[in-house]
Amino acid sequence: MRHGKKINQLSRKTAHRHSMLANMASSLIEHKRINTTVAKAKALKQFVEPLVTKSKEDTTHNRRLVFAKLRQKDAVAELFRTVAPKVGDRPGGYTRIIKLGNRLGDNADMAMIELVDFNELYNAGKATKKKTTRRSRRGSGSSAAAPAAKAAPAKAEKEAKNEEE
Repeated sequence: MRHGKKINQLSRKTAHRHSMLANMASSLIEHKRINTTVAKAKALKQFVEPLVTKSKEDTTHNRRLVFAKLRQKDAVAELFRTVAPKVGDRPGGYTRIIKLGNRLGDNADMAMIELVDFNELYNAGKATKKKTTRRSRRGSGSSAAAPAAKAAPAKAEKEAKNEEE
């Protein structure tokens, strides 16, 4: 059973795994896409997406939190300066994993992980959409009253026609 085994250990000790993920995240932020194994790409996705979410709000506290994970000043500056404004309207899902096939040497499953908004090939055909807010189905004051107000005059007109006949 897999009780409590949420993270992939990647056959490394904790310190080595954290260092490796920090280096890979810095490379991803700097180059916008990197090639790695599928397992490392999935682990990197879980590592880097909360950092991008924190970078949306540029405060000293968030910069320090991100720096504690990445440990590279240039990567933190790049994240807050260029990546965060581009993904500011996106509610999550900042990275994409594309499987590439197997590596020749050891037949490992390879993948490319990239930042979604920086791929010009995928985004060239799509027009940029305006951000829409989520609307609940519960009736709010203005939208629920509007259909009732429109229905009232129509009902009065029908009753007037019935009385005339």
